[in-house]
Amino acid sequence: MNKTADAAVEFVREIAADLNAINGIDIAVCPPFIAIPAVARALAGTRVRVGAQNMYYETSGAYTGEISPAMLQGLCQYVILGHSERRAYFGETDEGVNKKISAALAHGLTPIVCVGESLAQNQAGQTQSFVSGQVRAAFAGFSPAAAAECVIAYEPIWAIGTGLSASAQQAEDIIRASVRDVLIDMFGEATAQAIRIQYGGSVTADNISDFMRQPDIDGALVGGASLKTSFVNLVRGAVV
Repeated sequence: MNKTADAAVEFVREIAADLNAINGIDIAVCPPFIAIPAVARALAGTRVRVGAQNMYYETSGAYTGEISPAMLQGLCQYVILGHSERRAYFGETDEGVNKKISAALAHGLTPIVCVGESLAQNQAGQTQSFVSGQVRAAFAGFSPAAAAECVIAYEPIWAIGTGLSASAQQAEDIIRASVRDVLIDMFGEATAQAIRIQYGGSVTADNISDFMRQPDIDGALVGGASLKTSFVNLVRGAVV
């Protein structure tokens, strides 16, 4: 919940040309709902795509305050679903995330599906069982073709906005065992390799290249570091 619509537009205008000049990776920004149309216009003609931070799974109806996939269709290309803050503060469930993924795909949006454990779960040795359970619940009932259209972001809750970060090797090991191997079991090797898996949690320009060198980390879901113009340096560092 950062930046007004005007501030978001001013920000992307500052960084758009520099981001557009970076080749070899896909780039997207996910502003607040009210800023999406203006930010999309400001980025028109660039390689930078736009996403939303959330959505509800119903197409329309008496759900005051919610944003439907039909409302986002045509305005943006991506939508973040199941972010740990949505789960923690707003009671989102694995079942609800599953429904949101289906709705997003039905409206031509690419879901960025977030999974991740708390510090207590991590310290108790529950990371693999918890994260793999989130992955299985999120994609229950999906065909391999539908799953392949999605992006998954592993974001350890204890590393979000804390300055703490899993090491690149820790993130790789968790993503391999708790996400990629689960996808192989659910959908087969080819589909599992086609699904992009990101790491998120105190990613910076200083550590992004370490994460991107890992074989099972395909990108980054960047939080606080994306709010500053130095985000451009982080994106440059992702090209390895």
